[in-house]
Amino acid sequence: MNESLVIIPTYNERENIEAIVRKVMSLDHPFHLLVIDDNSPDGTANIVRDLQPEYPDRLHLETRTGKLGLGTAYIHGFKYALRNGYEYIFEMDADFSHNPNDLIKLHDACAIDGFDLAIGSRYIQGVNVVNWPMNRVLMSWFASWYVRLITGMPIADTTAGFKCYRHKVLKTIQLNKIRFVGYAFQIEMKFLTYKYGFKIKEVPIIFTDRTKGQSKMSSGIFKEAVLGVLKMKVNSFFRHFDRY
Repeated sequence: MNESLVIIPTYNERENIEAIVRKVMSLDHPFHLLVIDDNSPDGTANIVRDLQPEYPDRLHLETRTGKLGLGTAYIHGFKYALRNGYEYIFEMDADFSHNPNDLIKLHDACAIDGFDLAIGSRYIQGVNVVNWPMNRVLMSWFASWYVRLITGMPIADTTAGFKCYRHKVLKTIQLNKIRFVGYAFQIEMKFLTYKYGFKIKEVPIIFTDRTKGQSKMSSGIFKEAVLGVLKMKVNSFFRHFDRY
């Protein structure tokens, strides 16, 4: 079985993609990297293709027809990881808001400490966010508080997007039944992991807002999360969470 696959969805990330690829590839652990590009008009995918000969068998690229949503990009990547037998599967942004060095800490939480999901948490030790305006910090913190209130998950950073899953978690979760594609996708995946009884650990990180490129966050994404969490909780009453 292959060991570790980092999944990075991209849309118009030409300013960041080469640097993030080279940084992940330079880490002491031999991570493989899968870039899933949604037909970026700025040529992000072409930059990845140019880099692939430097990292044979470690740098992979999947391109899609258009901007289809963060959740569907990750599900595409999860299915790729399961088909190819990776044991540890990571989610990470392309813009360095997630420090690639922290991939090692997430990996060790699963591979050494025995957890099934490791979350790079901004809020497990205070508020560790750099370069965000105060209104966005408050919105994110209260979003996590709201999700905990509704779902009962004992997770400080319920909306975090920097994570490591063990193979068995993604194999157990029915990926074709994931309903959300934006911000709420991250919540739904954690909720299902929690409901199936997998062991979860939050690893403290410092989140630094992007300095290059444009944020994909919008008010519609937050609206999906607020309304979606209620629907997700109600639907859970009618679903069995048995692990086989």
